[in-house]
Amino acid sequence: MTVKISSTELRVGMYLHKLGGSWLKHPFLRNRFLLEDQNDIKRIIQAGIKEAWIDESRGLARELKQDTEQDQEQIDEPTTEELLAEKVKEEPVGSIEEEIQRARKFCNQAKEQVKEMFNEVRMGQSIDSEKIVPIVGEIETLVQRNASAILSVARLKTHDDYTYMHSIAVCALMISLAHHLKLDEEKTRLAGIGGLMHDLGKALMPADILQKPGKLTDAEFVTVKKHPKAGATVLQQNGAELAVVDIALHHHEKVNGSGYPDGLAGDEISLLSRMAAICDVYDAVTSERPYKKAWEPAAALQAMAKWEGHFDKKIFATFVKSVGIYPVGALVRLSNKRLAVVVEPNASSLLKPKVKAFFSITAKAAIPVKVIDLAAASCQVTIEGPENSDKWGFKELERFWQ
Repeated sequence: MTVKISSTELRVGMYLHKLGGSWLKHPFLRNRFLLEDQNDIKRIIQAGIKEAWIDESRGLARELKQDTEQDQEQIDEPTTEELLAEKVKEEPVGSIEEEIQRARKFCNQAKEQVKEMFNEVRMGQSIDSEKIVPIVGEIETLVQRNASAILSVARLKTHDDYTYMHSIAVCALMISLAHHLKLDEEKTRLAGIGGLMHDLGKALMPADILQKPGKLTDAEFVTVKKHPKAGATVLQQNGAELAVVDIALHHHEKVNGSGYPDGLAGDEISLLSRMAAICDVYDAVTSERPYKKAWEPAAALQAMAKWEGHFDKKIFATFVKSVGIYPVGALVRLSNKRLAVVVEPNASSLLKPKVKAFFSITAKAAIPVKVIDLAAASCQVTIEGPENSDKWGFKELERFWQ
């Protein structure tokens, strides 16, 4: 049975089902878990959370005392989606193909929830925490299962769902980067929430500008540049933590001081906002837009590395490790004169992913698709560098890795 108790009544061994208060102040990435550390209880109390719900069928029951009506209050059982999310966490990690399918299913559902959030903000309503709370936690789970799967799927967008999928993608990129930077759970949680919410201000921008199928005019760009402050204001009104507000406000700042809205430079920009600047740009340039082709992932990393004064160099170097020098979906040129698409990264060697060779450079013709594990001891083939799909006239390379 699930019951509500005071947060001061929490004990190690109880199964946490839900926390009261603002979801933006939730101190954990996980939504439900067994309390095994007294410090977790301290974090809940220090976050100002007064109430919590525990599941007595999955952990210790509350201490016996004279019950009040409030103590007896129950909440609804988990929804089908919530139960499935918990099941996903418990299932063994599958193949890259299976994890991509899992990530695609999640993104299709989460996209609609993020869309609802933007619509609520557009209509002046408060953010519905019950719809949004699970998203960051589920993205964290997918990143832990197979980061390449969720990062690759989230990169695929249509014109109509760009803003919503971009929010999901930046959230996943932020969480993955936080892990590689070895940030603690608290900062990782804030990175994920901030990534999901970083463009919330666009909900208050004119729809005709956001949906414009071509490049923005100077005047339109001035208008769009107002979205960081608009998003920060909404988040403040909804009780967001300062770090989350800061990400929304400063994810367009540059380390040389030429960014907006405040022209901050270097360490004046918070760590999480410097992370967000990288994640935001990478997902934007590797996504298909009406007025530009998506950049190849590997080529995008090469280009971004040359933008002097744009990003924090140390964080960017870690970001490259988090997505891989040759991310899933990257078109590469092999030493055996073949073109191939990266289908699975190699955690132990960024230069030796698994690829699918499909085109002969010498013959300038398609060949039977062959999977090559560049990390195999017997493999003599290496990657010579990234290639541009436009140069070869290739389309829909996603078919090789989806």
